[in-house]
Amino acid sequence: MLPWTRAPRTPRARRTLAALLLAVAAAATPTAAAAAATPTAAMATSRGWNDYSCKPSAAHPRPVVLVHGTFGNSIDNWLVLAPYLVDRGYCVYSLDYGQLPGVPVFNGLGPVDRSAGQLAAFVDRVLAATGAGKADLVGHSQGGMMPNYYLKFLGGAAEVNAMIGLAPDNHGTTLLGLTKLLPYFPGAVDLLNANTPGLADQVAGSPFITKLNSVPDTVPGVHYTVIATRYDEVVTPYRTQFLDGPDVHNVLLQDLCPVDLSEHVAIGTVDRIAYHEVANALDPAHATPTTCASAVG
Repeated sequence: MLPWTRAPRTPRARRTLAALLLAVAAAATPTAAAAAATPTAAMATSRGWNDYSCKPSAAHPRPVVLVHGTFGNSIDNWLVLAPYLVDRGYCVYSLDYGQLPGVPVFNGLGPVDRSAGQLAAFVDRVLAATGAGKADLVGHSQGGMMPNYYLKFLGGAAEVNAMIGLAPDNHGTTLLGLTKLLPYFPGAVDLLNANTPGLADQVAGSPFITKLNSVPDTVPGVHYTVIATRYDEVVTPYRTQFLDGPDVHNVLLQDLCPVDLSEHVAIGTVDRIAYHEVANALDPAHATPTTCASAVG
């Protein structure tokens, strides 16, 4: 969702942040100007991932597809986690999705159902390149929620073994009540829908979230893990991130390490304690306890 590091606590701060949200939406209006170049797959390959010559090993037989969050991209979101997994022997891939015309670098702003279609095509490409039967998905924020549409409505369950979400907005978000201010800004909802539908789709109660949750949280055959932090200031309340189903492992980061203060952005971009739990979910047969010491593991 939105990469703010601190939540506004006062009415004035919330109004200011609401205005900022609308300004971002206005700035995202498509223009005729050509978009600047986005990070390329070659950049990722030089760092050890998005290498289409990689063949999964017997120890790690499935490729891992990383799905960035709103305003993220295939490189910046994964500068720590992707090498972390490559070093552990995984074939790792990341995609850009939800691009808007005239908006470079910042992705995940397009309609979420269309983004799920982009993910479906990318997973097909990865499976064709690696020869694997299924992939494992790891997503941050919107990237941990959007794949659920792919799994539920686009046939993704046949191609996915595990879905691991870091601070995913699985049931939408209230942004600590920020979205409740939108009715006080005439035209705000229309602006968000027209210019940044990927934001509007994630608001709790939106048509997209309503459809996503019109069926059970999980799809049979997929192993789900949700890793949340109590300090999440974006996907709120944080417990709405958790899923309900027979093959779900919901994890609160502070239950593993009480002194971990990671908020919404950090849990997906730099937190090696969370990453250790990701590694456990990818290879549960060889899982080891996740503790504060995992930060240096």
